[in-house]
Amino acid sequence: MEASKTRARAPADCDSDPNSISAARAHQIIRQTISPLAHRESVATRSALGRVAAVDIKSPTQVPNHTNSAMDGYALRAQDLAATGATQLHVLGAAFAGNPFRGEVRAGQCVRIMTGAVLPAGADRVVMQERVERVGEVITVPGGEPAAANVRRAGEDLQVGEVAIAAGRRLAAAHLGLAASLGLAELPVMRRPRVAFFSNGDELRAVGKPLASGEVYDSNRYTLYGMLRAAGVEMVDFGIVADDADALSATLEQAAACADMVITSAGASVGEADYIAQIMRQIGDLKFCKVAMKPGRPMAFGALRESLFFGLPGNPVSVMATFHIFVKPALRLLSGETAAAPLRLQAKTVSALKKRAGRTEYQRGILTNAAADPHNRDAPGATTTTMAVRSTGEQGSGMLRSMGEANCFIVLPAESADVAAGEIVEVQPFAGLW
Repeated sequence: MEASKTRARAPADCDSDPNSISAARAHQIIRQTISPLAHRESVATRSALGRVAAVDIKSPTQVPNHTNSAMDGYALRAQDLAATGATQLHVLGAAFAGNPFRGEVRAGQCVRIMTGAVLPAGADRVVMQERVERVGEVITVPGGEPAAANVRRAGEDLQVGEVAIAAGRRLAAAHLGLAASLGLAELPVMRRPRVAFFSNGDELRAVGKPLASGEVYDSNRYTLYGMLRAAGVEMVDFGIVADDADALSATLEQAAACADMVITSAGASVGEADYIAQIMRQIGDLKFCKVAMKPGRPMAFGALRESLFFGLPGNPVSVMATFHIFVKPALRLLSGETAAAPLRLQAKTVSALKKRAGRTEYQRGILTNAAADPHNRDAPGATTTTMAVRSTGEQGSGMLRSMGEANCFIVLPAESADVAAGEIVEVQPFAGLW
């Protein structure tokens, strides 16, 4: 199995720094540990949505492959248009997409042409039909015709051999259409990362089972399933594993044997029954186990055999936050995607934000156009290009409902403290983005 290779074991950062490492340092360690998957495969173009291009995909033809009209109108010679006053031209015939005009346009002539039709020989300009008056087979073009040719030149988009889709690009709908326009029935893509995941805890019960006192339903595995499915990876669900060191060790070994990445939720903290970090020290290469962030401080990362390992916290919001902030970029790097960094924007906060200096905080927020946010007192004078963000309210790490309301994280750096309403903050959108 090709995957990130386990490096020589070194003391984990959480051993040398009992307080935790910075979020920036955690990102750096993760990037340094990951090697992209090496395996490539070809898939049908229609099945390539969300996959990562394995090589530069070059155009086998020029695009467009012929000079054509950019709109409905009349094809003519620009030199025939009078410098001042109207011009009258004789209509020779018509050109349609897929059915070109066979003759040549000469002085004083024109051809009715439809969008996408091949530009007739002799013509070099298309006048849009709305600017022309036609009586019988004669058109009148008024003076002052704009200089725009309304013509798409052959090869103006792509030349033969030019890169149409760069290696490392995650393929979107536009890329599928582009590939189809080039006649490509299959595309070379990277193999999907395979991710094994499970929840850890004696108190967890499967959905649909009755709950005894002190027990809770295992929501984290459903959250992870949803985020992993949106990420387009292959998944192996190992279910719920009890707080038993031997069972956890065996499950971690099985998961690492079949996956490129192993994700656990809960068990990475420092409680007496939290075994994940202890086991990883024994059988894997634990890089760190605490990050100076909120939510999500007890997050572990390392390597186990040839697999990457993420030990996510047990609180539901912490699972989602650490997945979006750390796991998602790691999956992008693992899959060979070149654009692995998350989108960050600046927005004006319309909520006062409480913040303790010394840790990076990822507070749940709702990002809108400032003019559309009813909570923004400056909205009447705001422009649609101004972004506003407001807090979802209480930021407890067990309040999963707030993640359903939010569409971004408000990223508050470690050195910052409380933020007053009206200040500019950095936001990381996640709604609608895998």
